[in-house]
Amino acid sequence: MVEIPVLRWGKPYESLEKDEVVHFETGETLAQVHQANGGMIQMDMRKAQRARDILREFSIDDLIAKVGKAADLYAEGTLPIGDGQQTPADFCKMQSATTGLPEHMCAGNMKKNQFVLKNMREILDALTRGLPLDILAKGYGMEDRGVMVSYQANAPVLGLVLPSNSPGVHTLWMPVIPLQMGLVLKPGPQEPWTPYRMAEAFFAAGIPREVISIYPGGADCGAAVLASCERAMIFGGLPTVERYHGDPRVQPHGPGFSKIILGDDKVDDWEKYLDLMVDSVLVNSGRSCISCSGIWVSRHGKEIADALAQRLGPVAPLPATHPESPLAAFTVPGMAEAISNQIDQGIKDPSVTEVTAKYRDGERLVKNERCDFLRPTVLHCTNSETEISKAEYMFPFVTVVDCPEDQMLKRMGQTLVCSAITENEKLQQQLLDATFIDRLNIGEVKTIALNWLQPHEGNIIDFLFRARAFQNSPPPAH
Repeated sequence: MVEIPVLRWGKPYESLEKDEVVHFETGETLAQVHQANGGMIQMDMRKAQRARDILREFSIDDLIAKVGKAADLYAEGTLPIGDGQQTPADFCKMQSATTGLPEHMCAGNMKKNQFVLKNMREILDALTRGLPLDILAKGYGMEDRGVMVSYQANAPVLGLVLPSNSPGVHTLWMPVIPLQMGLVLKPGPQEPWTPYRMAEAFFAAGIPREVISIYPGGADCGAAVLASCERAMIFGGLPTVERYHGDPRVQPHGPGFSKIILGDDKVDDWEKYLDLMVDSVLVNSGRSCISCSGIWVSRHGKEIADALAQRLGPVAPLPATHPESPLAAFTVPGMAEAISNQIDQGIKDPSVTEVTAKYRDGERLVKNERCDFLRPTVLHCTNSETEISKAEYMFPFVTVVDCPEDQMLKRMGQTLVCSAITENEKLQQQLLDATFIDRLNIGEVKTIALNWLQPHEGNIIDFLFRARAFQNSPPPAH
């Protein structure tokens, strides 16, 4: 067992109150995590500007080189964790044991994080649309086209209220240090591992300790981070997204409601796209906001749902250590049962049919002594306006929805990733114009196939900087 302190601008802090992080199967205590409180965070944020001042002593190029070095330390090195040491294999075991995610999926997320850190220059070039990075560092500068531009940082640090259920979200905050801004992290109670390991990799690579704070704790800590940081991200459910919608200081990240559309010109050949659909639903145990939760078609819905159910229905839990374990455990008591009950309520609608039941040897809900599993579930909805046709859950769950092509965009609702398989130029243009779709794939692209050289779920540059007018000489006469 390790003891993990609060990290207050790089300095370990031991509190009287500690939280135990336990193995989801055995109940063994894996770590004692010292707890911060809201008052501590508000007091520490008085020093937030110092984090930015320290980072501005380095060029952005220097910081990019340091995070590139941190990439290999994070993925391959032995690093401190509290009062202990942790290898990459130890990290995967710990993360799996507290989040329920199979170990091979934890290792896969490590590789994603490593890729983002190693390719930070290309990612920043894409996020800024080719803006010379020294303009962000200096605050102004001349573009290649000979126009003076200026960008002003909206905050000295970025605060994050992180989840426990999806370690992959950490890629969203990795560009912050190279942008010369500090990090204030409130980790999820079951997933302190990534923030602490990433911080130690940064420190070992030469990033000053004084620019990162990590505050494990209760709900008051999350509230304090959001209240005291001028820019912050939070991850949660729909109520969280709705609460902070329209708040320019907070970027909320919630369910993705990601979808696949088969246009009328392609739907008759749906069998060609079955593997794409299965992977979009199943990969990472369906626990990502980019996992597909809806497949919208104008015809063949029953056949598509049945084919998916034949592939997904037999999928069953395996030990977290198994190299092909397909499903993540639900480690919060009662959560899986509550979700299963919601689905059972939804399929009482006569327009909804659960198709996986006949291909599954047992119940959807698999209850164990200390954790539960939900087996993949495919529903066929003949009414696109029924409530469950737009549902999303944290396991491989998908609705196949019958809907005329000309009604799809009116009915499908908010969508993080839409993969539209169509060559219909009119439909393609409607999709391009649809403001409720955040990330659009046209063609045979899985919803889970991200190009990291493109912004995902909000451009962090737009969030952290504002463009403004700037002149240091009179404009041309006019």
